[in-house]
Amino acid sequence: MRVGVPKEIKTHEYRVGLVPASVAELVRGGHHVVIETGAGVGIGIGDQDFERAGAAIATDAGEVFEDAELVIKVKEPQAQEIALLRHGQTLFTYLHLAPDADQARGLMESGATAIAYETVTDSSGGLPLLAPMSEVAGRMAVQVGAHYLEKAQGGAGILLGGVPGVAPGRVAVLGAGAVGREAARMAMGLGADVTVLNRGVDKLAALNLVFGAQLKTLQSNATVIEQTVAAADLVIGAVLVPGGVAPKLVSKDLVARMRPGSVIVDVAIDQGGCFETSRPTSHGDPVYLEHGVIHYCVTNMPGAVPRTSAFALNNATLPFVRAMADNGVMAALADDPHLLAGLNVHGGEITHAAVAESLGLPLKPAREAIG
Repeated sequence: MRVGVPKEIKTHEYRVGLVPASVAELVRGGHHVVIETGAGVGIGIGDQDFERAGAAIATDAGEVFEDAELVIKVKEPQAQEIALLRHGQTLFTYLHLAPDADQARGLMESGATAIAYETVTDSSGGLPLLAPMSEVAGRMAVQVGAHYLEKAQGGAGILLGGVPGVAPGRVAVLGAGAVGREAARMAMGLGADVTVLNRGVDKLAALNLVFGAQLKTLQSNATVIEQTVAAADLVIGAVLVPGGVAPKLVSKDLVARMRPGSVIVDVAIDQGGCFETSRPTSHGDPVYLEHGVIHYCVTNMPGAVPRTSAFALNNATLPFVRAMADNGVMAALADDPHLLAGLNVHGGEITHAAVAESLGLPLKPAREAIG
């Protein structure tokens, strides 16, 4: 199969869809891989590294899209990339279509098959291609939150860990999945006073087994959210509805009741965000102030640590890429229900229930769509 990797063009996105080791695996399997020149420079990988792995180097993205049957990316295609997609071609990347009707329409009109990393499942009901980036984002959320709590950054001037004789900062984490777990781990490591809220008790019990009594856990409801968020110095939004729009758990009124100089890090922003005051930002302009509260809502947080992120993502995606390259995309989808769960667009139709519901569009079930 002809596999192509264009250079990412989203603002300050430096990750790359395949690293040289992944390329070498595909080439050994008899596949042709073409990489856009400079695609790996943001993580310290040059064209010569890809060439040594057996890839051909393309001069621009147009050449990659024209040559490839299977396009591997990291972030959702931008408008100029969607324009290069065609019928019969497959795109494998993060899509996050639920809050992005324009992208969904573009992919439908292209005729391409679009498989989303974030809705591929595993046998335990997890999201194996989202998990590594969720872990990165969860750890980063505390890192950036601590930074913006500094007075010079507009924050309240609070050290999360405190010092002897002074109370530590209070961190509230909404959601106990991979993002929430890693955010709690990092915040506790800094010595913060950490509370994790989650609607179900099972995940809270699992966190309690790992972290013990040092971590506070609360079953989430409107009253608990209101009390915990209003008292927090840093609030991390870590809720997820696979494929769907994130619920708005924190109202504008509640944000207005937070201490001026407090910080919100909305990791759920890729799926629309879980704060009413959230709107997407970029690494080039990451924060804004609303009701005196700093909002960090960058839609590609792991892109700030692209080398770590790219290798972690490749570890997870390569088995699926190899399956599609070795067997053909349609056969791989038919054989693997977990990969099939990643199918979001095919034949001009939406094939994932949560995406269709969020966008208010008709659903064609994935199994039916691929025949």
